[in-house]
Amino acid sequence: MSQYRFQFAKEIMGVPFSIGTIEITRARDPQRAERAAALRFARHHGVEDWRERADRMDLAPASDPQT
Repeated sequence: MSQYRFQFAKEIMGVPFSIGTIEITRARDPQRAERAAALRFARHHGVEDWRERADRMDLAPASDPQT
């Protein structure tokens, strides 16, 4: 199982502004992690779909658990 970090951003005039970051600590693969992050972000912001609050969801390097 791997750790994943997803960054959500809203683009305004082509410039991305960070809205939030969701970390998924255990997922079998990146696709499952992406789905889990989308659901968690939507629940956190009280919306049906994450795209109501953000335009982009990007996979970012996860923090190293050793540090």
